[in-house]
Amino acid sequence: MNKEASRKGVPQYTTKALFITLTIMAIIGGSTFLYFMKGLYLLPGKVCDGAANRGIAIRTLPHTRAADQWSDQGGTGRRFSFACRISTSSGSTLSGEVDLRDSSEAAWVDFYGRLAGKRVVRASKGDLEALAQVDGDSGSASVYVPCVPKNLKESGVPHTYGLVADVSVTGKSRSTGAGRRQDLTDFAYQLTEHAYKLANCKEPRNFPEELPRYKDGS
Repeated sequence: MNKEASRKGVPQYTTKALFITLTIMAIIGGSTFLYFMKGLYLLPGKVCDGAANRGIAIRTLPHTRAADQWSDQGGTGRRFSFACRISTSSGSTLSGEVDLRDSSEAAWVDFYGRLAGKRVVRASKGDLEALAQVDGDSGSASVYVPCVPKNLKESGVPHTYGLVADVSVTGKSRSTGAGRRQDLTDFAYQLTEHAYKLANCKEPRNFPEELPRYKDGS
């Protein structure tokens, strides 16, 4: 059979040559992956000044050659805000902002529902609340936690303050449906926990590791 193959011009590969060929192909394939998909993996484990886990961005955003992060804290008291953005060279962005608002939980729920214009799902733990859109392909989530900064000067009129995180993904997304809603909610929750420390809220608070999971199919 070998003589037959040789006469037909079929090259005879030894085991060693085949191993070398496969190794070279694996190296080339790995190099291609690293070049075109390494971007998000090169970000620090905690992105945006340590506010959130990089893994959420990896699950949410598509593989990309390059990615960068940006975060900023602006203002104090009533004007407190914290923003985080993760952008990819492929044009997708995961972004979130946490603001201090003169708003009760009920007013926030009503506002978010009207703003989204679509059905939302909720998850809560004590007075920590999260909302996420259900309908359509758009991705957004929001988290509310009561907070009154220590240095806030009250006017004598009762107010209810809370930190509100709004998170969204634009461009293409790796995750979809309930998975994406959960990832965006987790991202918003982590940003809120980070912002709570920066806002110097009066009441100390222990944040659970995560909010309860949305129900399957929600």
